[in-house]
Amino acid sequence: MNAEFATEKHEKTARLETASIDLARAGRCGFPEVVYAEGKTTETVVAIFEEQLAHGIAPYATRVRPETLEVLTHHFPDGIPNPTARTFRFLPKNPQPTCGKVAIVTAGTSDLPVAEEARETVLWMNVEAVMIHDVGVAGPHRLMERVGDFSGCAAAVVIAGMEGALPSVVGGYVDFPVIAVPTSVGYGANFGGLSALLGMLNSCASNVAVVNIDAGFKGGYLAGMIATQHKNS
Repeated sequence: MNAEFATEKHEKTARLETASIDLARAGRCGFPEVVYAEGKTTETVVAIFEEQLAHGIAPYATRVRPETLEVLTHHFPDGIPNPTARTFRFLPKNPQPTCGKVAIVTAGTSDLPVAEEARETVLWMNVEAVMIHDVGVAGPHRLMERVGDFSGCAAAVVIAGMEGALPSVVGGYVDFPVIAVPTSVGYGANFGGLSALLGMLNSCASNVAVVNIDAGFKGGYLAGMIATQHKNS
């Protein structure tokens, strides 16, 4: 490794005592590094945020413990906490018009924490989020009443537990990608979301792809990327 390359690499990585922060992620991947806060101390999350802010990055953290969220709210009054989603995000210093639109759809109100994680992720990516809640297959007429809300969307994040049927139904009504997020909502045979995951993986709808159980962040991030690319194409 030559000295010039080593210097360049060092400038793109901030090294803290317990973390190495990728400051060049946005340049490579379109969006900055996201902080997965689960397992990290409050002090570590604060230090990462301060380093990112010092480099002009709008931080975003997921899976934030309640006690950490309380500290972050007091330490960073300009940040946006979401206790339901367990997230904490910042607005960019120079906000731009939103770039595209996605729908976030839940089968039931019990899926709300995962949906809120997806919504916060989409908003952090500067993409508009249309929320369509509680339209699961137990009452299919509820989805029909909201089909018009999909207008102008580039993708949908469809969140469901139990047997995980909703993404297939939504996929049959729209002309864009559907990102299915299985949740751990359900009784014993749901197996902590495994039955919903397997049901979604076996979807007959050609436009449905599936992410991990309770992975609202991953579903929202993929939808945000699709919306951004769609808007810029």
